[in-house]
Amino acid sequence: MNRNRFVTMKAWRSALFVFCLVFMGILTCANEKEEGWISLFNGKDMDGWVPKITGCDLNDNYKNTFRVEDGVLKVCYDQYEKFSGNFGHLFYMKKFSHYRLRVEYRFVGEQTPGGPSWAFRNSGMMLHCQAPESMRKDQEFPVSIEAQLLGGGGTGTRTTNNLCTPGTNVVMDGKLITQHCTNSQSKTYHGDQWVTAEVEVHGDGIVKHFVNGELVMEYEQPQYDERDADGLKLINENNGEKKLAEGYISLQAESHPCEFRNVEILPLKE
Repeated sequence: MNRNRFVTMKAWRSALFVFCLVFMGILTCANEKEEGWISLFNGKDMDGWVPKITGCDLNDNYKNTFRVEDGVLKVCYDQYEKFSGNFGHLFYMKKFSHYRLRVEYRFVGEQTPGGPSWAFRNSGMMLHCQAPESMRKDQEFPVSIEAQLLGGGGTGTRTTNNLCTPGTNVVMDGKLITQHCTNSQSKTYHGDQWVTAEVEVHGDGIVKHFVNGELVMEYEQPQYDERDADGLKLINENNGEKKLAEGYISLQAESHPCEFRNVEILPLKE
């Protein structure tokens, strides 16, 4: 065999071997990245989830607001004539403290008549929620940290995965934040496109918000707000402790139809 040809074939085989190693490494990294993620939504029904809707008893899914269709968890208002303050939250029945929560969401259709203007294309992932059974029957929102999910209105700027604090406060840049909502640095997502929202929660420490893989917000020290009646009640029940280090997760229904899929959680070590 021609020596030059032999050298060329040897070099080609070496290059192919290196390429295979790199490709296998990429696959391994991808598998390791997804290792440990747990699906909270089975795509078939609401097993493991419990609804709490304002004015209703726990587990009363008023007018079939929450439902599963075509493998998607939906917030629907087709059985409503009018929205009358029926704010809903679908709770996963397990507490979490250190974790990453990831959902895909989108807004569809028109807002239900009677819904407040601020609730247009508005939903949320509620973190460190109080126990659903501890909510008052007429309570609109659980005491929690809300990763607020918003959709664009077709024009203008409207960030998503913002922060809202029903009955709570947080610390941001060393300052206690007592205003109800704070915008993230995300892009605006118009139309009915699917958006991936993620939060990384470290107990009563740092919390990070991501949209489509990009970090858009960071804060720390979630805590009960003693100015809020429901927050104060929980402080008293917790022997005066304000720190909020764990709780339930819920998905929100605020008068605009929306859909969720691939609701996943990755437990983290403390």
